[in-house]
Amino acid sequence: MANDAALSKMHFRKPYRFLAITCALIFLTACSSPSPSKHTNDATNTSDHYDGEKFHNPYWPDFDKSIWDVVRLRYFSDLKIADNEANAHRVPVASHIADLRSAAPDVFQVTWLGHASFLIQYRGIAILTDPILSPRASPLPVGGYPRLVAMPIGIDDLPDVDYVLISHNHYDHLDLNTIEALGKSPHYLVPAKLGDWFIDLGIPSDHIHEFDWWESRDDGNIIATATPSQHWSGRSLFDRFDTLWASWHVKIADRSIWFAGDTGYNAHQFVEIGQRLGGVDLALIPIGAYHPRSFLKEQHVDPEQAIQIHKDIRAKRSIGMHWGTFQLSAEAIDEPVELIARAQRLGLIDEGEFSTMAIGETRQLP
Repeated sequence: MANDAALSKMHFRKPYRFLAITCALIFLTACSSPSPSKHTNDATNTSDHYDGEKFHNPYWPDFDKSIWDVVRLRYFSDLKIADNEANAHRVPVASHIADLRSAAPDVFQVTWLGHASFLIQYRGIAILTDPILSPRASPLPVGGYPRLVAMPIGIDDLPDVDYVLISHNHYDHLDLNTIEALGKSPHYLVPAKLGDWFIDLGIPSDHIHEFDWWESRDDGNIIATATPSQHWSGRSLFDRFDTLWASWHVKIADRSIWFAGDTGYNAHQFVEIGQRLGGVDLALIPIGAYHPRSFLKEQHVDPEQAIQIHKDIRAKRSIGMHWGTFQLSAEAIDEPVELIARAQRLGLIDEGEFSTMAIGETRQLP
């Protein structure tokens, strides 16, 4: 296990649930002012999602939530917030941890590290998605969103990582401690204008690859394509929409993976992804952090919409993520999994076609 306490297995104190939810919602409405990038990216000339200064989703043009909406929702409404810390035992955690450093090169396998963090291994290549192995998602060593269950895998349990996919610039998807621990060796595939963040950490510029939507890179080992998503970016009160957000399509030899990152739903972009890519072997799709819908529907899908994305992009199999790790919203901790199971019982999706994993579980895929 990692020696650094921030990256190892640990037990956490009981979080202040209501304060955490309030802070989470405030973070989701942080105000901003222009903060231009120090480095240019020729891939982001003005377009339908970039005006030369700020990014936006053309199918979600107005982000109209404010801090006052948070205050009203949290303190002057009948919103009920589930006590997920008290029910964290409902989150499955793997009892056996695979030796990730000795994966057979001809086996296509995926390990869920919690939230949107997966380790994908095939043909001797190791890819991490939105890695966060810290005890909390926060700009500070206190506060923020504590982990609900202890992390069963530390940084020292991972193999040498070849590629890191980053979907967007939020603390629960781009974690400073984890990136510093991974260091200069991996190649970081990031959305447009996010390269500066890595340069400031001392990552070599030739290991940082910025992508606009539908931009691809083939380095002989993988073919990576940044695809659209409906979300936003920002780490402070002053940088909202300064960097792009993206989902990712990755092809390794004869296998293909699509990683959704964090996203709301629209009926245009995911259908386009399915049409342009012609389907995918495995999709990693968020299913949690969606309630109340009046506040979160534009930026976070619910399980029903996650299943629709699965169908839109023509995935053979999908795994649900973005649940059970941090409490970012008000629904019960295991409600997303129950709704996926209910959809299977109703025949909306075949059993096994859309599944979930235990934290720390490694699954070999046919």
